[in-house]
Amino acid sequence: MNVFDAVLLDRDGTLIEDVPYNGDPALVRPMPGARAALDRLRGTGLRLGVVTNQSGLARGRFGAEQLELVNARVEELLGPFDTWQVCPHDDTDGCRCRKPRPGLVHAAAAALGTTAERCVLVGDIGRDMAAALAAGATGILVPTAVTLPAEVAAAPAVAPDLTSAADLILRRDELHPTGPHRAHTAGTVLVVRPDSVGDVLVTGPAIRTVAAAAGRVALLCGPRGRAAAELLPGVDEIVEWPLPWIDPAPDPVDPAATAALVGRLAALGADEAVVFTSFHQSPLPTALLLRLAGVGRISAISDDYPGSLLDVRHRVPSGVPEAERALSLAAAAGFPPRPGADLRLRIREVPDAPERGPYVVVHPGASVPARACPPGVSARIVAALAAAGHRVLVTGSTAEKQLTAEVAGSAGVDLGGTFGLADLAGLLAAADCVVVGNTGPAHLAAAVGTPVVSLYAPTVPFGQWAPYRVPLVRLGDAAAHCRDSRAAVCPIGGHPCLAGVDPAAVVAAVELLSAGRPA
Repeated sequence: MNVFDAVLLDRDGTLIEDVPYNGDPALVRPMPGARAALDRLRGTGLRLGVVTNQSGLARGRFGAEQLELVNARVEELLGPFDTWQVCPHDDTDGCRCRKPRPGLVHAAAAALGTTAERCVLVGDIGRDMAAALAAGATGILVPTAVTLPAEVAAAPAVAPDLTSAADLILRRDELHPTGPHRAHTAGTVLVVRPDSVGDVLVTGPAIRTVAAAAGRVALLCGPRGRAAAELLPGVDEIVEWPLPWIDPAPDPVDPAATAALVGRLAALGADEAVVFTSFHQSPLPTALLLRLAGVGRISAISDDYPGSLLDVRHRVPSGVPEAERALSLAAAAGFPPRPGADLRLRIREVPDAPERGPYVVVHPGASVPARACPPGVSARIVAALAAAGHRVLVTGSTAEKQLTAEVAGSAGVDLGGTFGLADLAGLLAAADCVVVGNTGPAHLAAAVGTPVVSLYAPTVPFGQWAPYRVPLVRLGDAAAHCRDSRAAVCPIGGHPCLAGVDPAAVVAAVELLSAGRPA
């Protein structure tokens, strides 16, 4: 498997019917389709584990021997599991393992010889999804009658039953075939990602797979993504050009400028091109220019009929994380990831931190206004973190200096306009945690492996655009009316999806992520 090594499953309500505080093996009833779904997963070589809260032990509702008998009955009915991870504590015990804390996920991953980010956790309630995200794992929610609507709205992925969850897991891996691998070529491959910082960063794993087989990689990007392009491993040359069919504030199409771009692309002498886009963008205008520039082979994801513009027309189902969407295109173009490859976001080199730790970073701005937390809320978050004993650094661009000064107030350290993207990467890498909306610095934090408290405006799907394979906590109203609207400016007065974020919840999220790191 390329994407996952293991599937972790909650027990009660996911594998078997939920009988509160059950210590009787005779009451074990598998969920519909559970055995067949698990056998399909086993048949692919995936390892399976159970991660379950069992506070009945702490409360004296059953003993350890009864728990073992119940678990043995589960295996008798559903087949063997490669690891069982049980939290015996109550909510009041303050342990590291009880979900929504990520301890069980980390323990299961270690027992299975892998890491949390290469695991998917299937569960039936929000605690399961929170534990998965806090560990950096993938979460799939299979709702039951007890699942809250808010938990369904906030989940990174939802499946109606275990059969469908298995389908989703296997389909995501099938998008990344492992071979045969292309022979190394001395030619130039042009990769295209003409968008913003976050878009370029999430395409990084796919660009690395192309670079593994190409003699040389050139990247066509826009001005808003140039700084991120300079950080990506595997890129040998950068061509910066604003594309009016991609840029959110485009200039009119200029025939002379278009002709100049065609000439610039022709001068690269690229043997082929891979055009990466977001799920709502078309690659076909870019493909037309590449044809005019003489590029012989062009690959892209396109739902629209491409005519002769594409040699490889790839399609991806909705809901796939953007990093995996790009990886699947690279694989379709003949550049699959190596088995067990590191699929996380990465940068070339992490600079030294320009500030001494420990500290928490709050980044209040966003490239799209609808995704930014209201300044007053951000200021209260900074004050709450400082009151909890954290040193809080507030970051932003030169254009955001007024915002960062307001948010930092007297409780935080205002670093607005101080750092370029590379230095910001060093600052984020040394942070305990980053509090940020769904914008470029969230993906930069993922690229340097720093946990994220994601103040996520649901204008774009969380499952596609959440920080990829990094520990995180999602906050904000996932069911707000702006959901999936792709709005650039908040269409609802008062910005309700983020205006209601409780600063105390941010403090708790930072503590959860700090305490949840594996020893």
